[in-house]
Amino acid sequence: MARGEDTQDPHPVDRHVGRRVQEKRLGLGLSQTALGKAVGVSFQQMQKYEKGQNRISASKLFEIADFLNVGIPYFFDGYSSRPGLAEESAPAFDHDHPATRQSLEIARLAPQLPLRKQKLILEMMREMLEDGAGD
Repeated sequence: MARGEDTQDPHPVDRHVGRRVQEKRLGLGLSQTALGKAVGVSFQQMQKYEKGQNRISASKLFEIADFLNVGIPYFFDGYSSRPGLAEESAPAFDHDHPATRQSLEIARLAPQLPLRKQKLILEMMREMLEDGAGD
């Protein structure tokens, strides 16, 4: 995906990688300060990484992956820059809603429930969104 020199918006790959860093950090219960300190950057820099405002260099991504105990491919999972490479039935990765501790916990706990209860919870969440309770 080509971008002009004057484009100020973060590149979709940078946003995706930053979001994956954020999701993993929150999943481990780490603050931006703690992760930043572990890899030698300020929490402000970590904020910029997570928003995709600043690109994470290869060496810094390696340090982050090492500290979070994940492989480099983890940060790119779920991203496809070309239509047709992902399964047709797979939903697009949603970058507009940042992960929260609660959403990550929901995602972690849901597979432990029987399928019938997962469907009930999903239905309840959809109803809540329709009622405007998604604030």
